[in-house]
Amino acid sequence: MIVEIGHFALVLALCAAIAQTVVPSWGARLRDPALMAVGQSAALTQLALVAVAFAALVDAHLTSDFSVLNVAENSHSAVPTIYKISGVWGNHEGSMLLWVLILAIFGGLVSLFGRSLPRTLRANALAVQGLIGVAFLLFILLTSNPFERLVPAPFEGRDLNPILQDPGLAVHPPMLYLGYVGFSIVYSFAAAALIEGRIDAAWARFVRPFALVAWSLLTLGIAAGSFWAYYTLGWGGFWFWDPVENASLMPWLAGTAFVHSVAVMEKRDALKVWTIFLAILVFSFSLLGTFLVRSGVLTSVHAFASDPRRGVFILAILAFFIIGSFALFAWRAPMLKQGGIFAPVSREGALVLNNLLLTTACATVFFGTLYPLALEQLTGEKITVGAPFFNMTCGLLLLAAASVMPIGFSLAWKRGDLLGVVQRLAIAIAAGAIVAIVGAAWLRGGSILASIMAGLAIFVIIGSLIEIVMRVWRPGLAPDVALRRAFGLPLSFWGAALAHMGVGMTLLGLAGVGFGAEAITTLHKGMAVELGPYAITLDSVDERVGPNYKEAVAAMTVRSGATVVATIEPTRRLFAARQMSTTEAGLATLHFGQVYVSIADPTPDGDVPARLYWKPLVTLIWLGGGAMALGGALSLADRRLRFGVAVRARTGAVVAAAE
Repeated sequence: MIVEIGHFALVLALCAAIAQTVVPSWGARLRDPALMAVGQSAALTQLALVAVAFAALVDAHLTSDFSVLNVAENSHSAVPTIYKISGVWGNHEGSMLLWVLILAIFGGLVSLFGRSLPRTLRANALAVQGLIGVAFLLFILLTSNPFERLVPAPFEGRDLNPILQDPGLAVHPPMLYLGYVGFSIVYSFAAAALIEGRIDAAWARFVRPFALVAWSLLTLGIAAGSFWAYYTLGWGGFWFWDPVENASLMPWLAGTAFVHSVAVMEKRDALKVWTIFLAILVFSFSLLGTFLVRSGVLTSVHAFASDPRRGVFILAILAFFIIGSFALFAWRAPMLKQGGIFAPVSREGALVLNNLLLTTACATVFFGTLYPLALEQLTGEKITVGAPFFNMTCGLLLLAAASVMPIGFSLAWKRGDLLGVVQRLAIAIAAGAIVAIVGAAWLRGGSILASIMAGLAIFVIIGSLIEIVMRVWRPGLAPDVALRRAFGLPLSFWGAALAHMGVGMTLLGLAGVGFGAEAITTLHKGMAVELGPYAITLDSVDERVGPNYKEAVAAMTVRSGATVVATIEPTRRLFAARQMSTTEAGLATLHFGQVYVSIADPTPDGDVPARLYWKPLVTLIWLGGGAMALGGALSLADRRLRFGVAVRARTGAVVAAAE
């Protein structure tokens, strides 16, 4: 019965989404406040109904209701509870329901917290958001019903895909979706601004918090997925330029450009048309990612669907929203009033250069990802565009973008002094150069890119710290005064500084991998294998039984000289229900680096084929991602405060005028 309630709630949610699309847009056209207000109640109603449907699917998984096809194909009675819950979105139908739930959440947030916006802008934005909901609710109900019954019901389920039975995969998809779908509200407000033909700093001030939420969560989602691939897939890598990985990278790159561009618009009332363009672009890439994962055009550990009907339906959604929004942009953008001007050498100019580098990098990823697919469809020829292409194009562009970050961060708004900034950053430049030279000498003819990246990382980190010091301290300033100055700086500044240092940390982690060591060998009990500064010894091989799997466990000791510094237990798991094996790497974190061991199936005599890696500073890759996301959160807190102050100030002015 609960399953039927969930299905019926989805049908009612579609009706609410249609009302949210039609009524407020018509009210905005007629300037009717009552009709425009319907959009708010319809958005909240849609949110409540989709939440009921999602809760019903969660209940079906928790109770192992195998009469539901989705549960029978993606769960098992012996699966731990956390994976029963994550199994809700570990499949195509459930993931699309999660997508629609997050879409409805953002619409509900606008309804609750958008009261200070002009009524017509909010009405049109909710209408566009409702239209997106209509499209995806129709997609779910017509092609991807998560509540489809299975008659007769099997006694047991097929189990969740073993590679998805991991804590990282419990959090990775929801964070990615919060990022993907969070940019939908930015898209909706961009479309609403184009419909009205008006955009200003108030628009940017309201939209930027949503963009920061989406960008921060997308950053965390990508980082979580990277770490999961690193320790679960057993290859020792954390980014493989997989087309589906690229599908999340493209909206992140466009979203990063948008976050910087909307800051210029808010502060200087500039880059209006470009900011609207980016708002459309970033959600277009989110839709493209949905198509790539669920259309069946890709074969990947990430891909879900292979039903041609679903691919055609999503392609129609993709074409409608992308072509429609860019057509609206081409028609209305020339009517938008241009903003303020600024000198090329200024913070605005540096942010424009940042945007150009990021969007160009995004374009290279786009063409590198889609060109093989297009070529195969047109000619039948299969080619692969791999890491060398992306590293030499997108990678170099991103390094160039990172190199201008400290300079742009130190430049003044409107007109800056480039020579003065270079002099201010002299210590950072010198430190980066020294690290690059020492790194090149250390590698002795190895990859020069790793040493360059390490030097650039040091430049970015120290450059960000120098700007903090210059804002807080002056020669002769008392410590208590400097501390007060530090607390007086806006959170947006601290957020930007932390995010930039996070980029430097990630670069340093990537560079450190180039200074590591690796070995592919067979481990014998009691024999040590040298790996960089450490020695790895296989102590024993045992078998353990988990709730729905059996595993072979290799106990190993990590030594530095004669000192034991860590013990690790890489495993090889066999899931009986699906007859699939997975690898759980053994990790020992030592001074921001990691000893990494993944194993194959042990031999009958107890030997263990293994891959062993020493990756210096590798943990900084994910710590840097966390720092970037935290920087976005700090900026978000500051923006909310400022927006609230503006609202209160305006409210106070209205009250004073009335009195």
